[in-house]
Amino acid sequence: MAAPVFEMENVTVRRNEREILKDINWTVERDQHWVVLGGNGSGKTSMLNVLMGYLTPTEGDCHMRGRENAVNSKTQNWDDWRKRIGFVSSSISQLIDPAEIAIDIVLAGRHAMVNYWQKTDDPKEIKAAEKILEKVDCIYLRDQPWIHLSQGERQRLLIGRALMAQRMDVLVLDEPCAGLDPVAREHFLGFVEELTQKGSFRSLILVTHHVEEIIPAVTHAMVMKEGKAVSQGEKRRALNSLSLSKAFDSELKLRSRLGRYRLYYGDEFVPEGGQVV
Repeated sequence: MAAPVFEMENVTVRRNEREILKDINWTVERDQHWVVLGGNGSGKTSMLNVLMGYLTPTEGDCHMRGRENAVNSKTQNWDDWRKRIGFVSSSISQLIDPAEIAIDIVLAGRHAMVNYWQKTDDPKEIKAAEKILEKVDCIYLRDQPWIHLSQGERQRLLIGRALMAQRMDVLVLDEPCAGLDPVAREHFLGFVEELTQKGSFRSLILVTHHVEEIIPAVTHAMVMKEGKAVSQGEKRRALNSLSLSKAFDSELKLRSRLGRYRLYYGDEFVPEGGQVV
């Protein structure tokens, strides 16, 4: 049986006597595509930071396929570890130089860098980056600077940057639709669905607090509240009205149609992009 893409075992994080994460046990297998859902402060970002090696657990371990224990290893090469994770987040967007052109942004992904100051003249790398630009429908942006790109173009380009990694095991999308208007959001989600169906990566992790952003390709779900998993497992079992009501401390009803979801508060529909307060 193939090793999991990654695994968290009994991960707990305490800071200033406060538990940010509590007993997280999470195994992601190849071809599993997860949504991590929860409100602000539920622990989603902290859990991602553990996976990326930016946050060290107080207790527990984190493993990735083919790697030793990452949490307590003094010899762990974190740059090498992070090259296995394609990470798309607004935190990366904010670091990119406004003058950086599209092909260099993608090339930076080969080396897990932001802002590609060490330019390459290797024709193989350049050709590989151009193929990625074609894959994410951005070849027409090849020499365009970051500052001139729309939010949707930027998100597709950041996925291209992630796909440029030589040994990526999992693609993590952290609130990828933030800042997108409803039409741009649907175009972007359709694009991610297509990449997933084509097998462009082993596993997907979509982190959000909007159920309407869950694409049909998602197979598994984790619903979080106050640093704990309210429910997790196969999507059809873990994602339901009860788990979401617990997570958001409200009486909610989840409805699905053609693989997409809507959320109702009482008898009223929660508008797309809206948050339960």
